[in-house]
Amino acid sequence: MATIPVIVKHQGKKYDVELDPTSLGEVFKFQLYSLTGVEPDRQKILVKGGQLKDDTDLSKLGAKPGQTFMMMGTPSGGGGELQRPKEAVKFVEDMTEAEAAKQVGAIPAGLQNLGNTCYLNSTLQTLRAVPELQQELAKYTPAPPAAGTSGTSLGDLSMFGLSGLGASADLTASLRDLYKQMGETQDGFPPLVFLNALRTAFPQFAQKSKSGHGYAQQDAEEAWSQIVSQLRQKLKLKEPNEGSTEAKEISFVDKYFAGGFSSITECDEQAARDGGEEAVKSDDVFLKLDCHISATTNHLRDGILAGLEEKIEKNSSVLNRDAIYTKKSKISRLPKYLTVHFVRFFWKREAQKKAKIMRKVTFPDELDVVEFCTDELKKMLIPVRDKVREVRKDEEDVERARKRQKRIHDKQVADEAAGIVDSVSESQKADEKKAEDKKKEAKAADGDTTMEDVVYKTDAKVEAERAASILAAKKELHALIDPDLEKDEGANKSGLYELRGVVTHQGASADSGHYTAYVKKVGPLNPKTGKRGEEDGKWWWFNDDKVSEVDADKITTLSGGGESHSALILLYKAIPLPSAEGLAE
Repeated sequence: MATIPVIVKHQGKKYDVELDPTSLGEVFKFQLYSLTGVEPDRQKILVKGGQLKDDTDLSKLGAKPGQTFMMMGTPSGGGGELQRPKEAVKFVEDMTEAEAAKQVGAIPAGLQNLGNTCYLNSTLQTLRAVPELQQELAKYTPAPPAAGTSGTSLGDLSMFGLSGLGASADLTASLRDLYKQMGETQDGFPPLVFLNALRTAFPQFAQKSKSGHGYAQQDAEEAWSQIVSQLRQKLKLKEPNEGSTEAKEISFVDKYFAGGFSSITECDEQAARDGGEEAVKSDDVFLKLDCHISATTNHLRDGILAGLEEKIEKNSSVLNRDAIYTKKSKISRLPKYLTVHFVRFFWKREAQKKAKIMRKVTFPDELDVVEFCTDELKKMLIPVRDKVREVRKDEEDVERARKRQKRIHDKQVADEAAGIVDSVSESQKADEKKAEDKKKEAKAADGDTTMEDVVYKTDAKVEAERAASILAAKKELHALIDPDLEKDEGANKSGLYELRGVVTHQGASADSGHYTAYVKKVGPLNPKTGKRGEEDGKWWWFNDDKVSEVDADKITTLSGGGESHSALILLYKAIPLPSAEGLAE
């Protein structure tokens, strides 16, 4: 069958194309790719009945010589000409294991269960979601051995996944090596060295099972706390010191994970207060917020509020005996990464083991903690938080308007392609102009001001004005950030957090059951700008060495209410705010 000469309109240009009615839509798209540079999967070709698909039989289009087709779409690289790639194309089959693991969209490595070590695997996977931690660990160098001690020939066994075995007491070095090795594979990796380091540093994790076979199950929260405490001691940062040429040394954990409490402790008994005993003010550091669960706890907020008020029994110098005191705390510093612990386990005497509180407690994807802060910190956070919400609303309004405009435009193009829209004759246009002129003359005769010609803005101009308005709002937002908070790189500056990781527990006891971790996927990294692209909203589920992708809806099912998977640890990250550098671009 002979080809049919047709015309394809794209971005104001016309292309003469020979349509082969014996082929499929995919072939036609590749013809247009060679002419326009728009990849087939980015093309939208409108035909009668809808959009041309790859498997469309072109003979059924009923195309006639000279018929015009409308095409939409832009090249992914922004250019129309086909060019030879600057770097040779490398197929996945030809990549090394490490190269494949670093590709965009690659499934991250799981961790093998070495015998009731799911508590550790879930903890390590969630902490790995902190990019700053991985960056600083990569720079970490252990302190040299103390005088009089010798090194070991087992210090470099990285090719076997056993690097640092001889120095396994250094938990931080073991974590550095483990994360490096995990970044070079997509298989389940055995965390042998790190487990050995953990059990050396904290013998509680070497406890044997009561059955006498293997090791006992442990609490993921205890593992989390011990690992973070070791990092706090070992992982140090060098930062500029105002007024000095020498850099100051601070703990990585103190910078990014530690918050501050401003507390007041007062005796509950009126007799103590009448006797002149004054409330004691104190400032404390916290590495996690506890969410206490009672019969009235339904939401994370309820549990955090309960955790900020504590009953303490101690000696009263005025009463000359022990008394009950109440310690009330407010947050005076918010870290960039906030750890929240659901206090679900308690010691059950009759069973001689830790039992689990099954109550359902919901938690948000975005957490607002401003109400838990001191009045001084609130004054810094509230203007920024409120402006963030205002900017978001403006961005949502712009996006809705853009989508609405696109639908209208697509419908007009589709109607034109289908021959539905009839052209307006010159005589009709002339009649309409005469009618409009008569209206103007009538208004002028009545004493009204003659209307000027209406100037309609182009879509591009409207879009530019909206973008300028959003940029101005973001600059206002940045100007609202308190100068002291602006200097504190590791602090939250808005009081708003987004959920990034969840450690879950399945079962009725901390001594049994199963732990897993959920970590939110991050957008692909642009090697040129160093920035990440948009996230797809999905999560990785780490079930020991099994790693799978789940929808965000799955996270809402982790609130508890039974022996199924329920959240035990939440890892929140401060929402990103516009930076001075980003606003200047």
